[in-house]
Amino acid sequence: MPITPKRMPFMGHLNELRKRLTVVAIVLSVLTLVGYLFSDQIFMILIGPMQPVIGDQSSYVFDILEAMSNRFRLGLFGAFVVGSPIIIYETLAFFLPALRPKERRWFVWTFIAAVVLFLTGVAFCYFFILEPSTEWLVQQSGETFELLLRAQSAMTFAMWFLAGFGLAFEVPVVVFYLVYFGVVPYDKLRKNWRVVWVVIVIVASMITPDWNPWSMLALSGAMVALFEASMATVRIVLARKIKAQKLAGIE
Repeated sequence: MPITPKRMPFMGHLNELRKRLTVVAIVLSVLTLVGYLFSDQIFMILIGPMQPVIGDQSSYVFDILEAMSNRFRLGLFGAFVVGSPIIIYETLAFFLPALRPKERRWFVWTFIAAVVLFLTGVAFCYFFILEPSTEWLVQQSGETFELLLRAQSAMTFAMWFLAGFGLAFEVPVVVFYLVYFGVVPYDKLRKNWRVVWVVIVIVASMITPDWNPWSMLALSGAMVALFEASMATVRIVLARKIKAQKLAGIE
């Protein structure tokens, strides 16, 4: 889908939304079907970090339709990750006609940053979070409970974690545009950094699907680091806009 070069009326935006959603739906549908054929491999990759903790007891199904539905879920998740660059592109391109010409110059850099940050968040969770989080949760069974893990449960746990971390790592993009469009001035964000940190901790606790202190601390720490890095980048890249906000008395 090409980038629309000019602004459009309201009905034009609705038509543009339909076109963008159609592209995303087609891409996800095709990739899901391909992922269904490779669902066994996707499943092994997905639970790979968890296997040292749960062993081979993650393949149980308790319903005759569950195996097939699990394969579709695996295919859809694989499509979501592999197709994330296209999904991000179509999402950003939808808003492009509403931007001024000088604002559109950030499109390519925003697209690259959003894709890299999402995939980095997924990778960070996969290699550093899934195993210790799984171990902490399994330990809660103690000697009282015996874990009999169904495949759907293991898949859902891993998928929520990976998707949550991927989306959470988009913090720099959000911060950049909050400042760029003057939604929240830079100085206000900088002065209220303690409030921002508290909000980040709350968001991290909501994103992580468990009460594991390790996963919440890791996600909070990563999001805080990304926030501070994005603030430093914004301070350099948008120096003129920040100065103009100060002169206009926007704080």
